[in-house]
Amino acid sequence: MLTSLRHALRKRPAPSQFYIPHSQSQLLFPINNHRTTISSSCSPITLSNTYQLSNAHSKSTMSQPSGTIVFNTVGRPQYGFDIFSVDLHNHHTAAFADRRLTDGVSINFNAQFTDENDSVVFVSERTGSPRFYLTRPEDKPQPLPFVPNSLFHDRPTIKNGKLYFVSTHEPPEPETVFKSWNAVYSTAVDSVDGVVTRITPKGVVDYSPAVSLTGKFMAVASHGSGLWRGDFRELETEIVVFSESEPENRVVVSERGGWPTWSQDNTIFFHRIVEDGWWSIFRVDLFDSELCRSDPPVRVTPAGVHCFTPAAMHDGKRIAVATRRPGSSFRHIEIFDLELQSFQPVTETINPSFHHYNPFVSRNSRYLGYHRFRGDPTQGESTYPHLDPVQSPIQNLQLLRLNGSFPIFSPCGDFIAFNHDFDANGGVKIIRSNGSKRWTLLKGRTCFYNSWSPSEKHVIYTSVGPIFESVSKTVEIARIEFELDHLTNDRQEIPSKMKILTKSGTGNNAFPSCSPDGKSIVFRSGRSGHKNLYIVDAVDGEFNGGLRRLTEGAWIDTMPCWSPKGDLIAFSSNMHNPTNPEVFGIYVVQPDGSGLRRVEVAKGELAERERLNHVFFSSNGEWLLFTANIGGVTAEAVSLPNQFQPYGDLYAVRLDGSGLRRLTCNAYENGTPTWYDGVLALCSEDEKENDSDVLMGAFQEPLWIN
Repeated sequence: MLTSLRHALRKRPAPSQFYIPHSQSQLLFPINNHRTTISSSCSPITLSNTYQLSNAHSKSTMSQPSGTIVFNTVGRPQYGFDIFSVDLHNHHTAAFADRRLTDGVSINFNAQFTDENDSVVFVSERTGSPRFYLTRPEDKPQPLPFVPNSLFHDRPTIKNGKLYFVSTHEPPEPETVFKSWNAVYSTAVDSVDGVVTRITPKGVVDYSPAVSLTGKFMAVASHGSGLWRGDFRELETEIVVFSESEPENRVVVSERGGWPTWSQDNTIFFHRIVEDGWWSIFRVDLFDSELCRSDPPVRVTPAGVHCFTPAAMHDGKRIAVATRRPGSSFRHIEIFDLELQSFQPVTETINPSFHHYNPFVSRNSRYLGYHRFRGDPTQGESTYPHLDPVQSPIQNLQLLRLNGSFPIFSPCGDFIAFNHDFDANGGVKIIRSNGSKRWTLLKGRTCFYNSWSPSEKHVIYTSVGPIFESVSKTVEIARIEFELDHLTNDRQEIPSKMKILTKSGTGNNAFPSCSPDGKSIVFRSGRSGHKNLYIVDAVDGEFNGGLRRLTEGAWIDTMPCWSPKGDLIAFSSNMHNPTNPEVFGIYVVQPDGSGLRRVEVAKGELAERERLNHVFFSSNGEWLLFTANIGGVTAEAVSLPNQFQPYGDLYAVRLDGSGLRRLTCNAYENGTPTWYDGVLALCSEDEKENDSDVLMGAFQEPLWIN
């Protein structure tokens, strides 16, 4: 109960404010799908602190990461989300349909109506990272203030001329890992002085802010000041409320819950998982203006249907919820009547075969909004590119999202080999590194993890067989040879021949990496009953005695990468905790098996929680690039399409474990990166060949919702 928690109130310092002169302001805004810098009266918010990284080595005077990193984001290229709304006054008429409120450019999501009822503030990724826009009927979206050095903005709300939002531009205190960077901020919508106020206390992590009807109170799902404990299906957050004028005085109204929403100024709805296994909506009522008394939370939606991400109707009698019903493959928006205890379907009658996410309602409760796949490819952007620019936190480091997985550059950097998919579109494909054209090298086979020979421009190595299987499952290392001149003609398929380098009956052989001289391949094999590393001849494989074991132990060694100098092999392993297949650290070893050591990114006891994979060397061999779980979770995963681990971000670290750099910060799972020492100039729209993939909305619900 709230009364029993009053003693837990914690006084905080006054909120931090930052300032930049308006004359220095610029906004990124898309014109014809290209990123263009324009001046705007709605200035971005530049803080006095720069984009810093998560430890004290970030200010080192040694060389900084540079070049180009190409990586995969699970499911992200296909999303094609737009914001839609329905007029509930027409619900029982033949004219009932949803209306698209955004312009079909990129990914648009997590919207809220403003006080005007017909204008909407929303998040869009059209400029390479999430930014805020305001759209009104018949008008083009207008950019709103944002923090330019933030890689992540989310959950915008406009109330009484203020913009409230989540940002991740301020990392936790130095040397802190396993902690989200999320905090809530506010600024004036028509800001001319660039002032932004941090509402979340320093050291605290807040998600999913909600503002009451009058703007007097706020509620958040708070992770508090502790470290992330590995939760992501249901975040271990509390529902915390406070006065907008005194955000330092915070009160816990529920010890479990997420995604709060206000009805008037005295009732909060939120979701959480009940002991019976169903996601359900709860309600808590506040009794006075000092936030000192409340009833215990009460469950309001029944078992038998999952309900999450609620939005309160302001009459206090209904809530809009996203539901997932038994027997249905799709998430839909429904209205739950609190008095009648009944559901009224909305989106299932309009778009039965689309997922619908995160409802929001107008102030007069007439309009109900949500985001979904935009549908017919003729609406807005209908394809997604081979390579998509993503904002980078480091000046001389380019980040590109690939429509595929496991990319690898050719020796000259002109081409990228990758795996487009692991089922119907399986095999190996090649694109120009400017993103203009794509060829099929190998099709009809499930392939993953590629390595382009540094010494043979016409040779690529790959794993052939099912991915992430047991030690005994048949997976083979293959050498693919092809004619390089076919990459300059109009053929879509490149003639090639494939040679298997591993013997049959040796189990799961995968993740090849070629030595700099092109003579050897290091790979992971389960032939001993455990997944360890082996080195094999790059031409004849193991058929002429050219196989030797590199690591040995009852643990998992995987995803090796040969250094550009040939002196080291980096890989992921759980040898420090062999009984736990969920933890992986980075190790390096010399090719002769000597000098094995661990590169600890998190230090001390926290190193035992590392899950670090997909290791790749920089071209000078000084840096290691990898995917990690050390940044915590950036958004409530239940509000997203499926992410197997919605905490995978890219990092770089020096070989000695110093100089940690966070390279991505978003609500997606990023991985399978590769690193090239140059900077790529992407082609224009006119230069692209007509072989891009059509948006299909082919993404899944979170696999753990059943």
